[in-house]
Amino acid sequence: MSDPSLAPLPHPHVPGSARAALSYPAYRLIWSGLFLSNIGTWMQNLALPAYIDDRTGSAKIVSLLVFAQLGPMLLLAIPGGILADRVNRQRFLLAMQWIQLVFSLVLALIVSVDGPIWALFIAQISIGIGNALNAPASQASIPLLVDRRDLAGAISMNSIQLNASRVAGPSIAAVLALWGISTAQIFVLNAATYLFLIVALTRVVLPDIRGQHPERGWRRALTGLRISRERGVLARLLLAMTGFSFFSLAFVALFPSVARINFGVDPLGSTYRWLYATWGLGAFFGALSTGTVLASVHRPMVIRRGLIGFSISLAGFALMHTPAPAFPIGFCLGVFYFMAANSMATVFQQNLKDDERVTMMPLWFMAFGGTVALSGIAAGPIIDVIGTQSVLLFGAAFALFLSWWSNLDRLPSDSFLSQP
Repeated sequence: MSDPSLAPLPHPHVPGSARAALSYPAYRLIWSGLFLSNIGTWMQNLALPAYIDDRTGSAKIVSLLVFAQLGPMLLLAIPGGILADRVNRQRFLLAMQWIQLVFSLVLALIVSVDGPIWALFIAQISIGIGNALNAPASQASIPLLVDRRDLAGAISMNSIQLNASRVAGPSIAAVLALWGISTAQIFVLNAATYLFLIVALTRVVLPDIRGQHPERGWRRALTGLRISRERGVLARLLLAMTGFSFFSLAFVALFPSVARINFGVDPLGSTYRWLYATWGLGAFFGALSTGTVLASVHRPMVIRRGLIGFSISLAGFALMHTPAPAFPIGFCLGVFYFMAANSMATVFQQNLKDDERVTMMPLWFMAFGGTVALSGIAAGPIIDVIGTQSVLLFGAAFALFLSWWSNLDRLPSDSFLSQP
């Protein structure tokens, strides 16, 4: 049988680039649906914590809300991966979109009448459960829509759409607020944007590759840990991302509280929305750089330099006390954040076999998303007592340590999967 890695690619672009990934029609359609859907998601992600912070004035309550959204990832990502390996993946993904759509409408109803905080948490947890079960199947299937040699470009484009929507969502929300659109109406708009991805999923046939692993029964949940131990680069990246998320990314979960305490910015005002969008714009360019100008640069070097730049930017963000300098520093913070995170995700996925993705990606989501929720839970009460500066400066110092500890070039060659 001929080696598929030697077959010509179905496009004239540089292998592994963003343009190469977008040349695949199925990938391009799903990417567009995700982008439009995530615009609504980031409108809601901006508006709901700001609404809670305005009602309660408590970073602890905001952190609990973020945990309701991301915490299910810690408990359900692995079961979601196991489930996605046993059911029709396409129908499963469609069901998860409908669950999130319905509970976004429930959230809108509760906010429209200033309903009890506990009801908001129940609706948000329901959305978080849908997201946690959806993520492994989604991220295991979408990379299969491109040739493996173009995987880096597909991963970069996924981060680009995530961060472009992170910019577009808050920007659109800021404009809508000027037009008198309420927080509840923003949630209704978010519910409508799920339809873009639902339509895309009905028009694309996702590859259905199932994993063949020796573990059976409850031991199936440990398959990812076994693979990580056998392939050292995976274990190193999972530990690095877990530490980075917990110690350095508390500001992600508590952005409205940081803006209010550090810069005196009203979380419901337009200045906050533009600050958030500026940070998201930086993250967009950080993700874009890894699929364009940095596409041919040694990935471990990009990770190290991204973490160093992040450390310096986060320290600057911690020491600022007025909004004006927070905008350029926040932009740089976003650039280096996703330069490092996207490069780590790229190396992680490049070292997975296709039938391992649905097993291993839950561990990545637990490290990257779920741990941020724990970070907010831990940091929220501390910030309420001593403020944000010490928490952010510690996160900056830890990122600097990680730039040394996570040096993948020191690992032996058998820690990596051979590449095409």
